[in-house]
Amino acid sequence: MEAKYRVMVAEDEHPLRQLIVATLKRAGYDVHGVEDGQEAIGFLKEHDVDLVILDIIMPRLNGFQVCQWLRERSEVPVVMLTALDNTEDVLKGFDSGADDYITKPFTFEELKARIEAILRRVEWLEKRKQKKVITIGLLRIDADAHTVTLDEEEVHLTPMEFELLYFLMSRAGEAVSKEVLFTEVWGYDFVGGTNLVEVGVRRLREKTEETPSRPVYIQTVRGVGYRFVDSLD
Repeated sequence: MEAKYRVMVAEDEHPLRQLIVATLKRAGYDVHGVEDGQEAIGFLKEHDVDLVILDIIMPRLNGFQVCQWLRERSEVPVVMLTALDNTEDVLKGFDSGADDYITKPFTFEELKARIEAILRRVEWLEKRKQKKVITIGLLRIDADAHTVTLDEEEVHLTPMEFELLYFLMSRAGEAVSKEVLFTEVWGYDFVGGTNLVEVGVRRLREKTEETPSRPVYIQTVRGVGYRFVDSLD
């Protein structure tokens, strides 16, 4: 049976890379493994893929650099593998364009679940976008063109930031819990203690709010989650 998705894995630890490749092949993916950032870019220049898995610490070019290079050319989903789990590293990963990250050590069941969820989310997002263009205040999001503008100036978002903003704007006026955001945007069950939602909202505020510490568009609903304003009149 032909594999439905092609995945590239960049991991410099040979045993771990081999295990990831073998595990994903058994799960039905077409998988190619590379050992460093330079080899990853070389492969991506020649091949289309559906998902990229990047270790952060690699020879020649690290995962952040590869992700930044990729984001200038593609919106393919990116998952970071890292032993670094502090907030600064998470922010740097998202700023470079990552969609998700997994902290080592991890189980292969977790890795497969994350990959399946991201790929389902990519398919589902395209199907659910009924409101193609949403404008609230000076902020405008266009689902077809995949653009965001603030006061007619383009705002550059990562794919995950775009999806999070679209979800919030399409439900303007509603209080949306962190659990719902995590499940609906990231695509898998909420795990207590994750800071992915908080980091995503923080990044959006930095890019769309005049004063991120006093947000106008994305408001915190204490004890619940967040609400995107439905009007600035």
